Amino acid sequence: MASHHTDPIPGRIRERGVFHPGTWIAAIVVAVLVSMFVHGLITNPNYQWDVVNQYIRDVNVVKGVGWTLLLTVLAMTIGVVLAVTAAMMRQSENPVLRSVAWAYIFVFRGVPVYTQLIFWGLLAVLYPKISMGIPFGPAFFTVETSDVITALWAATLGLGFNEGAYLAEIVRSGVDSVDDGQYEAARALGMNRSTVLRRIIIPQAMRVIIPPLGNETIGMLKTTSLVLAVPFTLDLQYATNAIANRLYAPIPLLIVAAMWYLVVTSVLMVGQYFLERHFGRGFDKNRRPTRIQKVASDPEKLRKIPEVEQ
Repeated sequence: MASHHTDPIPGRIRERGVFHPGTWIAAIVVAVLVSMFVHGLITNPNYQWDVVNQYIRDVNVVKGVGWTLLLTVLAMTIGVVLAVTAAMMRQSENPVLRSVAWAYIFVFRGVPVYTQLIFWGLLAVLYPKISMGIPFGPAFFTVETSDVITALWAATLGLGFNEGAYLAEIVRSGVDSVDDGQYEAARALGMNRSTVLRRIIIPQAMRVIIPPLGNETIGMLKTTSLVLAVPFTLDLQYATNAIANRLYAPIPLLIVAAMWYLVVTSVLMVGQYFLERHFGRGFDKNRRPTRIQKVASDPEKLRKIPEVEQ
């Protein structure tokens, strides 16, 4: 005998999906356009896919990917340190600290990163020597700027200082998203300000900070293509440009660079996803319901719960 499933809630209205012909027409048009694009991408000889296949694993290109990743990691590390420092200074009660942090953010957010990188590349011209000593007094030692600030470090500092200005506002907004009662309760327990920030405020603010931080990291990966202004000539973009100039084939080498950027970006997006899930624990709206929630949503189970005698 066929089993009959009865609805525990009699008279429930069953919704029925509405057919939308416009959506299907748009989907068909988009599918046709995508098919035409893919067909042209494969059959167009001007893309020179044989050259792409030849140089996608070229030694200089792979080394360029490594240098690009190193620049990204170093610049983001400097940027995060500067961002946290500037964000804390912005919230300080000292007007000098607030003013310096505001000026730093204003200048480095307002000047294009390419212009900043040129200045960092000319740092040895602006300051031929770097000395350490008593302010307005004798110097303990002096070194040549070009010996200390190489092209790699000039590019790293230029990218890091620029990124720190943007991340500072992200960190500040994340800290402001935490309820003030968290800070007051921690202070009432005897924690000092630094401990409260490190153990209470920052961990909760990371849920808000991580998504834009991940986007900024991906943006930093692509911004490394501008370090030629320093000039730094070991990154991925420069490596592919050098091969393209030698072969007089710019299009296939641009495709090679784009493929590598897409691969690295995909890896970063996966890492961002896991970080967001880690710091978003307890706030995920799509998490599995608890046993209590399952019982509360099932009328049959609710009827089986014995009533408590008064």
